[in-house]
Amino acid sequence: MMLNLFSSRPDHPLGDPKELKRAIVELPPDNSFKAVDEVYGWFESLQQADGFRVDHLYDVVRQLDEAVQSHLRRLSRDYLHSPRLSKNEERRLWSICYNYWGEVSSLYARCIERAKSNPKEKGSETLKSSLPLAATRLLAARAAQLKWVEYRYGPIGEDLWRGLGQPYLAAEVAGYATQPVQIYPGQAGLTSVAQQYLQALIFDSSSMGSLMPIEIDLADRLIAHFQPHFVFSKNCLPDSVYWVDAASGLPPTRLARQPDQLTQTLRFFSPGNVPQALNELTRIVERGDVPADLNLGGEYPATMLLPVLRHLALYWAPEPPQREHPRHAVKTRIAVLQGFDDCFTAFAGNVARLGKERTAESWVVENVSLGGFGASVDDLGGEWLRIGALICMHPEGGENWVLGVVRRYNKDSEKHASVGIQSLSKHAASIELRPRTAGFSATGAIPGIWLRENNSPGEARVVLPPGSFDVRTSLEFVHDNRSYLLAPIELEETGSSFEIGHYREHVAD
Repeated sequence: MMLNLFSSRPDHPLGDPKELKRAIVELPPDNSFKAVDEVYGWFESLQQADGFRVDHLYDVVRQLDEAVQSHLRRLSRDYLHSPRLSKNEERRLWSICYNYWGEVSSLYARCIERAKSNPKEKGSETLKSSLPLAATRLLAARAAQLKWVEYRYGPIGEDLWRGLGQPYLAAEVAGYATQPVQIYPGQAGLTSVAQQYLQALIFDSSSMGSLMPIEIDLADRLIAHFQPHFVFSKNCLPDSVYWVDAASGLPPTRLARQPDQLTQTLRFFSPGNVPQALNELTRIVERGDVPADLNLGGEYPATMLLPVLRHLALYWAPEPPQREHPRHAVKTRIAVLQGFDDCFTAFAGNVARLGKERTAESWVVENVSLGGFGASVDDLGGEWLRIGALICMHPEGGENWVLGVVRRYNKDSEKHASVGIQSLSKHAASIELRPRTAGFSATGAIPGIWLRENNSPGEARVVLPPGSFDVRTSLEFVHDNRSYLLAPIELEETGSSFEIGHYREHVAD
């Protein structure tokens, strides 16, 4: 052990190997938040500590970091999978995880910089063999910060991109950027500084702003699965798709826009043959199978994995995805109501709508297309706005409400965001549906929003409250004195407060 090599101890409790061991042993096994918070507190104190030989400091940080990895995974699962987290608890979990990765990356960076600045010190020479692991953990920690920012659709600052690119370049110069290491005990597989940097680049290039947080995590794990097959190069190859200046604070960019100048710090990457492998995996999952060797961090149904695979296929294609409809720049305000209940009320008629209109939020539409809107939101006081939110919109000066779903969400700051909205219907109607069982109508009514356009002949789509669609149950309703019978085909989509059922439509004579 490194700790046995020291003849003197720094003026810090963890300078004593026995105290370090005690601090680790006493971490609460059944309270992950407290365990991570305690280690975070130790990290904060180590930032101010003097007298540590650099290899000693690294060993303390390394052991504390390893001690809480299982707790960090548990907090991440709680954040992504707990269905009834309050907003305060969500912020609490997000903050402790994001801040932890920032603090530990800073300490690894400090150790590496000290060893580089004072190579003749005894501690620097001892640390030399551990630098590949220290740098790999540094890159992995900052890549984790990148992911946690995306969970909240926040802006990625230049500091974070520099914090990823510059250590990678330094590792290249030092000759260990591609040296494989086992990043944490018990973690399968090997990785390297270069692989962790490429992971972050692919992640950012895969348009996470149109995925929900749990889908972002799945996408990150799929990136790790396919990442060894991506092509990463100092040179622009014929099949290169993206470039990045690793020394700058800028994210990767499609080669549709060329670099302003060629520099030694430019790097290029492409999916290589990954699209073919991704298509093969998609076909397997479409059959309902999820391969056992696919590490997703848990068990997920094929229906949850498929949208993520299809999303990645778009952004890993040699050609970028083309917009289905051209955008047109505009500047107009829209009134916005959210959630199934408010949307149902908005399409139920003028009298029912009057009270709701007074509570509507005001957004600025910046562009429109046949498929939807791009809007700017100046006040993010409401916590409901997220990918998959059902909304209805009333354009200023317009005559009708439009039903839509938030498909893209990017926060520019804590108070401002840009959203992309897919239009579901410009002529929706609120209806009351009754389940039809054994030829008799049931008594309980189910509210629905009938999407009256963009349907195949003889078919219908209806927005329903969560958990209302049943593939075994037909529904009937009356609209404009005509009776309709809906025979279920499939559940088309599930959102944050709604689901869309796809039906065969029969109109009574």
